[in-house]
Amino acid sequence: MHMPRVNPYAALAIGVASVSFSAILVKLATAPSGVIAFYRLLFTVLFMLPVFLMKYRHELAFIEKKDWLYSVASGVFLAFHFILWFESLNYTSVASSTVLVTLQPLFAFVGAYLFFKERFSMKAILSGIIAIAGSLVISWGDLRISGMALWGDILSLIACALVTGYLLFGQNVRKRISSITYTFVVYAISAATLFLYVIFKGEPLLPYPTADWVYFILLAIFPTLLGHSLFNWSLKWLSTSTISMGILLEPVGATILAYFILDEPILWTQVLGGTVILAGLMIFLRDERKSKAQKESPVSV
Repeated sequence: MHMPRVNPYAALAIGVASVSFSAILVKLATAPSGVIAFYRLLFTVLFMLPVFLMKYRHELAFIEKKDWLYSVASGVFLAFHFILWFESLNYTSVASSTVLVTLQPLFAFVGAYLFFKERFSMKAILSGIIAIAGSLVISWGDLRISGMALWGDILSLIACALVTGYLLFGQNVRKRISSITYTFVVYAISAATLFLYVIFKGEPLLPYPTADWVYFILLAIFPTLLGHSLFNWSLKWLSTSTISMGILLEPVGATILAYFILDEPILWTQVLGGTVILAGLMIFLRDERKSKAQKESPVSV
């Protein structure tokens, strides 16, 4: 396979830097969490619309009923992931929230075990325990600050579980639908879900200061389109494990940005807990890559 003009590792680095701005932009916006999430997805869908209509709209006719159901479930899970994660940033720090959201591989591990009967090695289980211990260190440190900070940590963990559900529902559908079509459909469903949520909550869709509209658009362009799109593009040349390891740097970037842009202090419990979580996830991902390589290697007879 020939290498592309753009170095995949450079694309991965740009993607990680882009998603690192997500929590910062949410914190800077003054709108309610549901409204921020709605406009993030709405602008993303609008930006994707021309490409989808010109090249991919015919694929809608080939989506089966089961795939529509899974796509709806995926979109709803993504919507509430954004609501709860954005809400968590009202109570806890960027450092704590983004680190806890990176526990996604562990929730995927539990989901794969419960729903797909996948089995994991003792090393994978141990790495999960290590990562959970790190999250407890962060939560303990935040509890010492205030109970509301701990509440923010809990919301972040629930948001992490929801985004894992979004991925688990989507992984089966993606085998039969192109990335652009699946992403557009799920984002559209998620935007519709968020619209209903905002209306139900009675949160105003207008007016908001000009700065908020800039943040909504930046959320759509950088962490959503540029960040996640580059991750998907890089999958052609880089392994899932490599990309997952790169994404683990998101909380590091977000914490540094929050320190300089939002003047958020960095606590020793966040540094210690975050380091333990990242170490546990690195062990887990390395073990997963090793197990996958063993399964794919030919058996000698």
